[in-house]
Amino acid sequence: MTRRPGLPLYYSRHCGNINKMKVHDLENEKKQCQIDGIIDSVKAINFYPDTLEQAHKEGYNNCAYCIGGRRK
Repeated sequence: MTRRPGLPLYYSRHCGNINKMKVHDLENEKKQCQIDGIIDSVKAINFYPDTLEQAHKEGYNNCAYCIGGRRK
């Protein structure tokens, strides 16, 4: 898919689901990620800086579909 403009992602590469504590890679998004649903349910956040490492520092685990390699 693609990065999303506007709130809440502002073209970020990574999207966090605050409900499930999962991070998604929008440059490798799969339909199973259901990013539009995450955004619509107001559970999406971006990270600053916009890195996978920052998402991990904030306690997010990788999405199995778009990133893989479950992080503990």
